[in-house]
Amino acid sequence: MQPSDIMIPAWVEGTLTPIEKLEVHHRGLRHLAVSVFVIRDGMILLQQRALGKYHTPGLWANTCCTHPTWGEAPLDCAQRRLTQELGITGLPLTHRGQVEYRAPVGKDMIEHEVVEVFLGQADATMPLTANPEEVMATRWITPTDLAQEIADDPAQFTPWLRIYLEKHSGMILGSRGYRA
Repeated sequence: MQPSDIMIPAWVEGTLTPIEKLEVHHRGLRHLAVSVFVIRDGMILLQQRALGKYHTPGLWANTCCTHPTWGEAPLDCAQRRLTQELGITGLPLTHRGQVEYRAPVGKDMIEHEVVEVFLGQADATMPLTANPEEVMATRWITPTDLAQEIADDPAQFTPWLRIYLEKHSGMILGSRGYRA
């Protein structure tokens, strides 16, 4: 399925409406999204976006992000996308709150998202199988090391990951919070 075939919930003149995903991003419409952070032994699972992604290819992001389809519940969406992108199934997720941000993501596109953020606690036995159409690499990193890498080379990370960690780390990661 191509991004232009997917209808996502976006606000048009104050009304939540199903709109094609690429149109939403080209117009910079405010829309619904989901982000997941998976933590194991105090480390965050990051993914490097596949080079074929329609925006921010090759950049490092949190464990997974997506847009719910029209009528899809945020938790169902988060679990679906964990499976599709990383082969992760059955991981309990905790809702951590809602974040709104607006950021350019290249190719004349803007993400203006109202994001439901989820956190999952993994153990060492959790299977992980990255879908190469979505993810080119994964790695585990401590919040402190991630903060340093973002400070040293922010262009290697998606705008939303930088925003989440700079402005919302306490809500998302709790006591494991990121320190800039």
